[in-house]
Amino acid sequence: MSIAENLKSIRNTIPQSVTLVAVSKTKPIPDLQEAYNEGQRIFGENKVQEMTEKWEQMPKDIEWHMIGHVQRNKVKYMAEYVSLIHGVDSPRLLKEINKQAEKSNRTISCLLQVHIAEEDSKFGFDEKELLELVENQEFKAFKNIKIKGLMGMATFTDDMAQVRREFKNLKSLYARIKDNYTDFSILSMGMSGDYQIAIEEGSTMVRIGSSIFGSRN
Repeated sequence: MSIAENLKSIRNTIPQSVTLVAVSKTKPIPDLQEAYNEGQRIFGENKVQEMTEKWEQMPKDIEWHMIGHVQRNKVKYMAEYVSLIHGVDSPRLLKEINKQAEKSNRTISCLLQVHIAEEDSKFGFDEKELLELVENQEFKAFKNIKIKGLMGMATFTDDMAQVRREFKNLKSLYARIKDNYTDFSILSMGMSGDYQIAIEEGSTMVRIGSSIFGSRN
C-alpha cells in the first residue's frame, strides 16, 4: 500500500478527538510530501538537524514535533519553528527551552516526559520528580514555555496487559496534574504497535511512523 493509503486507513481507526503525529524520522522528503498531499500537517522527528532541513524545504503550514530525546545544546536550532517538544525530561532542559524561546520571541509548547516503562532504557521524570517539578516556583515563572501535557512510552514488549497498565498509570498521573494547568490538554502515548490500547486508555495524541511510511532500515 502507498503512504497515502496507509494514512487513510490509520485515520479510519483513530477518533477525531485524537491527534495523529506522522513520525517521519529518517524518511526522505518525497515520502513526507506524499503524506502532506493526503492532508497530513503534523510530522514528528527525533533529530533536530534532520527536522530543520525538512522544515526549510517543506511547506510552512506544517507543525513540526520533536519526539526524540533532546540535547540542550540543540534547542537553539529548532527554537524559531518547532511546534511541540514531546520529550522534556529534566528541569535544565526546560530552562534552556525557555531561554531559546525568549531569544526567538516565541512561546514553545512542551510535554513533560514521564518514565512509565518497566525498562531502564527510556528517559523521563518519575512520579515524585514530576510532582515536585509542577510545584516548583522557578518552573512556574518561565514565561516562554507552555506545558501542554504529558508524554510516555510503554515498554517494548508483546505483553499488552503490561502496556495497558503503563498507559493507565500515565493517565491517572495526567488526571492528577491536569487541574493545576489551564493549558493541559495533551496526553501523548501510543505508537504503531500499541496506539489502539493507548487510545482506549485516554491518549489524545498518537505517534505513528512505520504503519504510515513503512519500516525503517
